[in-house]
Amino acid sequence: MEKTVAVYLCRGCGIGASLDLEALRTVATDEFGVAQCRDHPCLCGAEGRELIRQDVLAGVQAPVVAACSPRFMTEIFTFDGCRTERVSLREQVVWTHTPNDEDTQMLAEDYLRMGIVRAQKAELPEPFQEAIDKTILVVGGGVSGMTAALDAARAGYQIVLVEKEPQLGGWMAKFSRQIPHRPPYRDLEASDAAAQVAEVQGHDRITVHTGTVIERITGQPGQFDVTLRTNGTSSACRVGSIVQATGWKPYDATRLGHLGYGHSPNVITNVQMEAMLASGKITRPADGKPARRIAFIQCAGSRDQNHLPYCSAVCCRVTIKQALLARELDPETEAYVLYKDIRTPAQYEDFYRKAQEDPGIFFTKAEVVGVDVVGDHDLRVSAENTLLGKQIQVEADLVVLATGMVPVSTDGEALRRYNDACAVVAKGEAGAQLETAQATVAELQHLDGTAILNLDYRQGPDLPALRHEFPDSHFICFPYETRRTGIYAAGCVRGPLDAQLAREDGAGAALKAIQAVELAERGSAVHPRWGDMSYPDFFLQRCTQCKRCTEECPFGTLNEDAKGTPQLNSIRCRRCGICLGACPERIISFKDYSVDIISSMIKAVHIPDEFEEKPRLLGLLCENDAYPSLDTAALRRHQYSADIRFIPVRCLGSVNIVWIADALSRGYDGILLIGCKSGDDYQCHFIRGSELMQTRSSNIREKLKQLALEEERVRLEQLSIADFDRLPEIINEFAEQITEIGLNPFKGS
Repeated sequence: MEKTVAVYLCRGCGIGASLDLEALRTVATDEFGVAQCRDHPCLCGAEGRELIRQDVLAGVQAPVVAACSPRFMTEIFTFDGCRTERVSLREQVVWTHTPNDEDTQMLAEDYLRMGIVRAQKAELPEPFQEAIDKTILVVGGGVSGMTAALDAARAGYQIVLVEKEPQLGGWMAKFSRQIPHRPPYRDLEASDAAAQVAEVQGHDRITVHTGTVIERITGQPGQFDVTLRTNGTSSACRVGSIVQATGWKPYDATRLGHLGYGHSPNVITNVQMEAMLASGKITRPADGKPARRIAFIQCAGSRDQNHLPYCSAVCCRVTIKQALLARELDPETEAYVLYKDIRTPAQYEDFYRKAQEDPGIFFTKAEVVGVDVVGDHDLRVSAENTLLGKQIQVEADLVVLATGMVPVSTDGEALRRYNDACAVVAKGEAGAQLETAQATVAELQHLDGTAILNLDYRQGPDLPALRHEFPDSHFICFPYETRRTGIYAAGCVRGPLDAQLAREDGAGAALKAIQAVELAERGSAVHPRWGDMSYPDFFLQRCTQCKRCTEECPFGTLNEDAKGTPQLNSIRCRRCGICLGACPERIISFKDYSVDIISSMIKAVHIPDEFEEKPRLLGLLCENDAYPSLDTAALRRHQYSADIRFIPVRCLGSVNIVWIADALSRGYDGILLIGCKSGDDYQCHFIRGSELMQTRSSNIREKLKQLALEEERVRLEQLSIADFDRLPEIINEFAEQITEIGLNPFKGS
């Protein structure tokens, strides 16, 4: 049964004064047989909205609102029981093109055609809803993990807290004092780990498992089935979301031989120094004598491309704390701090100032070039590039290396490669395949048994380790997110943090974990398509087991059976549509986003014949950066070519090559693909969209060759949401380039 479509034309914001609305009405009624087409001076006003609402109550199933961008007035134009299609006449037509012009009118009519076609084809998504468990699993019993557990429990959620060590508390339980977190930010504070441990253990909503590891996690958000192992005994539980707060470990100091570690027992790490301070006595490990001249070497292996390229953020403050404590334990102690830079942000500058005021603590900027043993056990630290501008030497009883923080996480993708290679070796494969597998096993054998979450995911058993081995999303605006839906990173596994920031991190991750289970119960997507009720449908009868969807999904949504057929875990899905773009058989679709829907929109555009000499360009824009940039350009009234018709896509990675083939065969003269930036500082909300389109561009070139068309007819661009000034330039440059190339020879065929 055909849906009842109605069109509503807004005359406000300059639309009525710039366009021929009667001509638009004719498009709706004569070309598409729309029985009802109304116009109104202000559709977003109370009267305009009520007009549409009453029509919906009377039976309109698919209202098409031709007014402002779909990124505005979303709630106003949302009506129960139907899906509203938005046509951007304001931003994409009248604010960016010449009013009452033939080309502007043709542009508006084409956008209306595309909107009506989409309204006819797209269905209102039905949420995927099954029984959901809202228990939250927290992995790691340090400061971040305990904070996440307590905050979620206080919010009314049941918590399962798993810690591999025999006791809770993490590193903070081993430290006697901590850097100040309260005004006046000068005085050291006692560790409060014991109090937090007691609160966790006493909370009736928190079940604590110490001395426990995770054997396996299967399922999806709201339905994660977890197998735990404690003292050789396995137990099972179901949880809805997961917070991984597995913390940090010190950088391997054995790699710092140039700083004396391993050559003298009197060269220790800052972690070893903490143990001494907790014991109340600082002595030289070599002979047990008091250590009264202590040299602290900052950035020991940090901010060094040969070791850790990043700053561990808290080392400077830890060294200041240790120097002050050493002076407190023995006023005769002298502390020498050799630093590349001292980093004590915000109020911690007062903490640094207190150490500077201490006559027994000496600071100097320096590059340490060596640590030598002098005599039996004394040490000499040589440094250059000092504040004095010359090389200096510091005699010391004890050298403390401020080693950096390394996340306690496992590279799930590498571990998956290791397990796959082991399987090949076990099968007794022969030839090059066996040799490759054996090389992989040799390369990655250090990963055996190191998985933390042990996820039953096709793409690996752990969170992928990203930049500098941290599993965080690396988005400024999306902290805690990872590449596994419903699993959130918190604390120092996400990035180097001090204790206070680790607590804040735990609280943030707890909120995300709560959001995940609540949205799972509604059948709604999480970041970044928050509120999206759609999910992919697979017509598996036509599946060829090519595995492109399972391999290219950035979030591990799909597993595979023994034959390689994809197995959908709907609640893991972020609704990016990358699987749709990957599938050569076009068997994947969403109710409101599919190969057929976008192809129909592309074909709905009126293509002038070759005698009219009016080029037609297609723009497929990522909805997260490029499409908002287009709106921002409109707000600034930037003008661009009226030859191009834009369609927003969920992600550039969701673009199926058939759309490009359809457009070129239809007679479009050029296609502009614009996605988010990729690379080390990627901005793609779906991780790999632009990168995948770059990879698929070889298929596009092949299609162009098949059609005997110039490669320049398809152009791929990347930009950020802030590039709105550049976007019109890109459009106009492309339009001029296509004019020079000439019209598509398929036009009119």
